[in-house]
Amino acid sequence: MIFTKYRNSFRWIIIIISFIIISLILWNTYVFFQNFKAEERTKMDIWAQAQSDVINSDTNSNLDLTLKILRSNTTTPMIVINTDGSLSSYNNVNDEKMSDDNYVKKLVSQFKNENTPIEISYQNEVLSTIYYGNSALLNKLKYYPLALLLIILLFAGVVFFFYRSNKNAIENKLWSGMAKETAHQIGTPLSSLIGWAEILKSENVNPNYISEIEKDIDRLQTITERFSKIGSAPTLEPLDIIKETIDSYSYLKLRSSKLIDFEIITPSGEIIVNLNKQLYSWTIENLVKNAIDAMKGRGKITIEISELEDDIKVLITDTGKGIPKNKFNTIFEPGYTTKKRGWGLGLSLTKRIIEEFHDGKIKVLHSEIGKGTTFLIALKRTIS
Repeated sequence: MIFTKYRNSFRWIIIIISFIIISLILWNTYVFFQNFKAEERTKMDIWAQAQSDVINSDTNSNLDLTLKILRSNTTTPMIVINTDGSLSSYNNVNDEKMSDDNYVKKLVSQFKNENTPIEISYQNEVLSTIYYGNSALLNKLKYYPLALLLIILLFAGVVFFFYRSNKNAIENKLWSGMAKETAHQIGTPLSSLIGWAEILKSENVNPNYISEIEKDIDRLQTITERFSKIGSAPTLEPLDIIKETIDSYSYLKLRSSKLIDFEIITPSGEIIVNLNKQLYSWTIENLVKNAIDAMKGRGKITIEISELEDDIKVLITDTGKGIPKNKFNTIFEPGYTTKKRGWGLGLSLTKRIIEEFHDGKIKVLHSEIGKGTTFLIALKRTIS
């Protein structure tokens, strides 16, 4: 309870602490890099002094320690250039390219950018200059903060997506629970309506009225079943897709504007497909209602069912305002809507019903602004 109350405060405290830790790590890495660089500078100063001792030594001098110092440099790349521009010596560089003057000039320029050259002098006279670069270890250490930042960003990304996924899972569970509770709540008045319909049959009431009431009751039962299935895996059964499509289409046709021309084109006979009756009818209704909205209550809607060797295709075509091509995929995303009071769930639910529950495909096959849109549903034929 306390955690929930101060959740935002805890979140900011964690973010601030993480920022401080990251800053300290990066600062310590920078300090370590500078110290290491200073150590290499000291090493090169000693090497320069040893080189000067060799140049100015006589035959009686003991140079064992000096030569040992000169041979100790096995990591730092360096070039020694005499005052007349000639190459005196080099170490830890590409031997094969040292005969190329351009390569040597580029190397000298690179080393000058990395470190300040060291002059070798005797009695205030400069004899040669040492140009040295960063060692391989120092170069690797230079990229360590970037690698660390990348790891931290990746870790933060993983945490963010985990948090986001967990939040979405909780929200989905909440919506599923609300949907099931809605279905349960609808069930009580629905039972009463069924009872009243039976009473009306015994009265002198126009049978056509009772028939329409029963259709609406069936409709409410279908809606209740749809909501009760949200959050659980639906059961598929072999059904005639032509009949199921016509039933859904006809119900909407009777309750829509007379200014809309409804047409359905189907093959003769049955086409058996594994369907969930309630969810498939939900799909057809969503697409048809969207088409009606796109036409603003005036135009033509055509459903055409065709069968191929393995697939069944259902085309829903309207003469509405059309969809821009760059929105063909966006319209199926949850929350996307062009209606002032829309939730943006219809097409996303439709996509989930077809692709996840029925292992099919749904997409915008064709659309032209001001002329209309065609949706394609592709389902697999049931093998008998």
